[in-house]
Amino acid sequence: MARVLFINGGSEGHINPTLGVVQELIRRGEEVVYFTAEQYRDRVEPTGAEVITFDGNKFVEAFLAGGRNPWARVGGLLRTADIVIPSLLTQTKGDHFDYLIHDSMFGCGRLLAQILDLPAISSCSSFAMQQDSFDRLQDSLSRKFPENDIRRSQQEYQELRSHVQAKYNVQVGSAYEIFCNPAPMTIIYTSKLFQPDKEQFDETYNFVGPSIVPRPHDQFDFSPINTEHLIYISLGTVINRAVDFYKLCFAAFAETKYTVILSVGRQTDLLDLGDIPANFIVQSYVPQLEILQRAKLFVTHGGMNSTSEGLYYGVPLIVLPQSADQPYLARRVAELGAGIHLNPEGLTAGDLREAAERVFKDASMRKVCAEIGDSFRAAGGYRRAVEEIFAYKRRAGLHH
Repeated sequence: MARVLFINGGSEGHINPTLGVVQELIRRGEEVVYFTAEQYRDRVEPTGAEVITFDGNKFVEAFLAGGRNPWARVGGLLRTADIVIPSLLTQTKGDHFDYLIHDSMFGCGRLLAQILDLPAISSCSSFAMQQDSFDRLQDSLSRKFPENDIRRSQQEYQELRSHVQAKYNVQVGSAYEIFCNPAPMTIIYTSKLFQPDKEQFDETYNFVGPSIVPRPHDQFDFSPINTEHLIYISLGTVINRAVDFYKLCFAAFAETKYTVILSVGRQTDLLDLGDIPANFIVQSYVPQLEILQRAKLFVTHGGMNSTSEGLYYGVPLIVLPQSADQPYLARRVAELGAGIHLNPEGLTAGDLREAAERVFKDASMRKVCAEIGDSFRAAGGYRRAVEEIFAYKRRAGLHH
């Protein structure tokens, strides 16, 4: 039995895919210590892992301190080192671990693997990325900001880099290494079919498909619902205070043949929505997996979790990307013909209704979604991830 240290930042999109993996590791005899932001303790503890935490608010504050441009974000991940590293080292003093699994975007994973001198595995909850694609992306995103902003952020990044190297006696490496935390082995929660530029990745990248674990949920009563024209709309858990968008959905689908289930998140007051059309069911939380097994269209912000869950059940998507990696996911969905990418800026009720009608008429789109769903299931999910982790342990000479 080995002791595993699992390191993850604070965001549901990065934590959810790992829960099945952690549960399966424990089921197969590993001991897991999971280090994450305090507000995710309740999410992780039911897996059976021992949870230790850092202050998630301080982490986010440090990450955002440098500004919004892409170089400031790389610097931001380095700023989090002073919150994360001392906290972990203090809480695990005297503990022994055999290997480490870290989130691919959580800036200190790679550094902690060096400090603790442990074999490392990267857990990647968005698309995998190679150095050259990362560099191209940094350049194209940087062009949207004033040059002196970028220069200042690059200089700050160099200073932070020297600070972290000196303070923790580590090699920091390139912006790509800070942002993407490459490791000798990477687990990616998608299939090769869905991953762009898949031929760039060698056998150290394991595409295990979405790690979908049935979530404990309240029963949802589908008996009064005609699911033949069922549309499900949700903007995820992060940016979902979008009263204007929800009203636009009312305008698009009120008094149509569609039945719409709208999940507005816990931050939206249902009273702010005014009159709710008769063909809408609006709730602050719904069991998403249950609904996707019956929906015929999913209108989503395009986070990796939601996109994967929709496609896993073969549901075509309309993607309205808000931030982070969502624009790339939206483009990938459109490129493969699994749905429609709409720009949320200037969107009208007419645009949304017209896109929905296109999806309902297009049988080829449903076929593509079914194929992607098949590729997800065939990839093996969290059980395959654990098989790959055990194979890596054997190669690294870590005996069970």
